[in-house]
Amino acid sequence: MTSTMLISNLTQEWVESLRSWHLEFFFIPTTVVTLATLLANPVLLTCIFLSRALRQETRYLLVANTLTADMLFLVLNLATMICNAARVQIPWLVCELVTAMTVTAYCCAILTVTLMVVDTYAAVRWPLHYHDILPPARTHRILVGLWVLAAIYPFTLVIMMEIERGNPHEKVAVCLVLISLGFIQVKNMVGIHIYFFVAALICALLIFVCYIRLYMVTRTHGIWQSRFSRARVTLLAHGVLLLLYFTPGFVFSLELFLFQKQDVSQDVRVWINTVNLCVFMLLPRAFAPYLYGLRYREISETLMQLLHQQRRLSQITVS
Repeated sequence: MTSTMLISNLTQEWVESLRSWHLEFFFIPTTVVTLATLLANPVLLTCIFLSRALRQETRYLLVANTLTADMLFLVLNLATMICNAARVQIPWLVCELVTAMTVTAYCCAILTVTLMVVDTYAAVRWPLHYHDILPPARTHRILVGLWVLAAIYPFTLVIMMEIERGNPHEKVAVCLVLISLGFIQVKNMVGIHIYFFVAALICALLIFVCYIRLYMVTRTHGIWQSRFSRARVTLLAHGVLLLLYFTPGFVFSLELFLFQKQDVSQDVRVWINTVNLCVFMLLPRAFAPYLYGLRYREISETLMQLLHQQRRLSQITVS
């Protein structure tokens, strides 16, 4: 059986399983959370880029990059869900490109939050030389490099699949990252797992080491003495957010593993994928703008200033 027929049969079975379990109802809270996040993120981005002081600092540029990657991921994720729910026949090439962009956005967000921890460690460890190590111009180059690094592998896979595939006009009933990468994984299993699992493990270990080193450097400063100190609360909040960012990636690695198992029920695959897409993937992106807005005092102050300015302009216009 050709790969085209296999993909067609699998997507049809996937649609039938979604219908039988009425999993399309998951799309309702997904749409609400996505729209709420897409309203909050631009507000924070506006605060960062309108303030000269904020856009000159590395940590706020990293926050802005994370929010941008999250917005791209949410838009692509919502678009594919709407198309799947409406049972729109999507060209396979378009599905592959959407898959590559989705993977790029997700991986760029993971790399950026990892770099945020490294940036915090560098600021605490070398406070006198920090601005020399990471000036804004170098931060801009690093962020461009993150996007390129995140995009190289998924777009290389798309090019390889297009070269090997015979019919460029075939369409699929369901466009999912799992299905797209699942078929690529058959021929490139080692590469897929190295990219997702090993890369995520390296980022997690780097974050863990940086936090351990941060504690060792600051434990004599007295900031950890109080049970509800700012350092403890910040560490807890950021740690929960990091966990929420990394968990969907590890769940997706499990999905890729189960994709090749013949003894695993199709319903199990569909349930895990739907919950991961509609719940786990959205949680960090729903909490991130509010956590960053509350955690960074400068962002919240800039937001309040913008609101006051807007209120004054409204009053002047009315009068």
